[in-house]
Amino acid sequence: MEDSQMDEGNVALETPADDVFVPPSIHKPATLAGETYTHFSPVPPALLPQTSSSSPSNQPSPEKAGVPCVLGVDEAGRGPVLGPMVYGVFYLPVELSDPLLKQTHHFDDSKVLTPGVRSDLMQALCTPSTDLHASCGWAVSCLSARDIGANMLRPTTSAAYNLNAQALDATIELIKGVLARGVNVKEIYVDTVGPPVTYQQKLARVFPTVSITVAKKADSLYPCVSAASVCAKVTRDAALEVLYEARVGEDGDAEGEKGGEQESWGSGYPSDARCVNWLRRNMHPVFGWGPECRFSWGTAKDMLETKGGVKVEWPVDEDDENSRLTDFFVDSSKEKDADELGTWFGTPAGLEAF
Repeated sequence: MEDSQMDEGNVALETPADDVFVPPSIHKPATLAGETYTHFSPVPPALLPQTSSSSPSNQPSPEKAGVPCVLGVDEAGRGPVLGPMVYGVFYLPVELSDPLLKQTHHFDDSKVLTPGVRSDLMQALCTPSTDLHASCGWAVSCLSARDIGANMLRPTTSAAYNLNAQALDATIELIKGVLARGVNVKEIYVDTVGPPVTYQQKLARVFPTVSITVAKKADSLYPCVSAASVCAKVTRDAALEVLYEARVGEDGDAEGEKGGEQESWGSGYPSDARCVNWLRRNMHPVFGWGPECRFSWGTAKDMLETKGGVKVEWPVDEDDENSRLTDFFVDSSKEKDADELGTWFGTPAGLEAF
């Protein structure tokens, strides 16, 4: 995939806060294992269907639909080479959308809020004594870097599963999860992926009874989308910190242990010099990096192919029972037809490979 470029100001806004709030949407074992997962907050009792008290005692009580709700959808981390892409949904009663989110708490597109403000808003949302916690629900889907890369690097014989298709599937599953929990969603607002009309038609076919609006810059136009953006961004920020701390602990990255901001991987975007420098310092010549890296991104692929990675050739499948394991390994510094006996057990990859 072509890497996303950002200016210095945006890179700073995309970099996690030093003391970022770690929300309950961080499933640490799954994050460290490179697994994709979803997290749903508890549905506020005020939004659940209400049981009617007018039915006879010997009859099951019918349920009245919960209060009409509006739901916003947005993502964070579409372009970075490091860390997950996180899709978030946020829902609350229709009549509270503007007064609670826009006027009281000043939600906005997460990309224009400072990391500290994003973190504080998320912490308020997760604190039981607040008005946000009492009236709002949210959910996220964390698409791991490992799974994003694996899906995009499927063999050419398989159906393509690009980032847009993965994003659409994540959005649909999140909305279905909210509806399955009894929330009476009447309106859905989505920040577009691709052409708005096409994307809106796809969602309308899945959710025909809900009013759906897909728009560019929806995270700046609709408060519920702004809030979904914050949920997604803070979850990604925290996931990056969890992954980075684990790497420093495992590898003993001497430069990273200095604690200076310049030694970290920064925002995870290819245009962030800290990210590129970290990738160079920590590249394994055979395995590259861990589950924090999207191997389908140009930055990662180019670095493995041109900056000291061991080249592996995968020949076309043939009915050849005499093929050898060493046939797959190529030492680019030597002639392919060089001393076969001398390279019988493989060609040297350098001590750094081990």
